Amino acid sequence: MNSYMSGETTAMLAEFKLSLNAYLKELVDSPEMIKEFGQDIFLAAEATDGIGDAEKKALLKLAILTQAGFVKLMVENKLDALVTAGSDVAPVLAIGGFPGISVPAAYDINSKGVPVGLCFGGLRVLSLN
Repeated sequence: MNSYMSGETTAMLAEFKLSLNAYLKELVDSPEMIKEFGQDIFLAAEATDGIGDAEKKALLKLAILTQAGFVKLMVENKLDALVTAGSDVAPVLAIGGFPGISVPAAYDINSKGVPVGLCFGGLRVLSLN
């Protein structure tokens, strides 16, 4: 399922705009380098109107997908952690607000020596008490 179908992009752009504007409000000086770094996501986020009905619907859909996907996988298989090669699982962790860390592990000889890591993720622990 792509990020448009799941609502990830809709929710991410609206939330990103709110967070970015809060950050920029406190920023003293920073050069704009959108063209140099291909950061069109800033422009797409700025074009949103914040959190409206479409964004709330997208966030709800993501919450449902998280429960039916990653949480179900972890609980039904009694897993403490999920370990993957590369960072493809990072959006799944981020959407659900789950902890994750990527540890450098090797270089991909097929991609001109690009570093590859192991990604460790799991469910959040709400309380240790």
